[in-house]
Amino acid sequence: MGNEHTKFMMDNFLVSWDTLHEGRYWSLITSAFSHNMLWHLFLNMFVFLNFGLIVEQTLGSMRFLIFYLFASIASSLSHSIICAFVLHQPELLALGASGAVSAVVLLFALFYPQHKVYFFGFIPLPAIWAVVIISGLDFLGLVSQAKGTNSPIGYGAHLGGALSGLIYYLIFHSKIYAKRSLADNLVK
Repeated sequence: MGNEHTKFMMDNFLVSWDTLHEGRYWSLITSAFSHNMLWHLFLNMFVFLNFGLIVEQTLGSMRFLIFYLFASIASSLSHSIICAFVLHQPELLALGASGAVSAVVLLFALFYPQHKVYFFGFIPLPAIWAVVIISGLDFLGLVSQAKGTNSPIGYGAHLGGALSGLIYYLIFHSKIYAKRSLADNLVK
């Protein structure tokens, strides 16, 4: 029974370029809802809870759900593409919410750039600077992986998630700006 369960999980809840090439596109989403270690789940959910609740209040529940699913797909796809074409390891599997959580944190920082957050739990920084530093560390981690370092961290997923947060913000912010501009012109 254990081997059947493991095979089912590997076939349906892990993403890589190879799994996508085999047609298991659902793994773009399901991988973001699976974790293999309790500390991995705890860390992702701790960060998600702290930033996600505020972003959900800002966007509304339905927009937040759409954003989170978009970020999940984008970060899983980013992992797969980077592993295949940068790391030359199309078989490298990933799971976890880290990429989508990175999107949530980046979106929070763009909405509330001066809000004080505690970087690594104890260094107070404006949210935007914390995100810049984290994204920089993810980029350096990816460069290190490209040079051959064997790290179990999905830097490509983190960066893809952050990029999806930026894209969503630019789209969301431009719509708000367009509505305000229209309202300002109607009032005049």
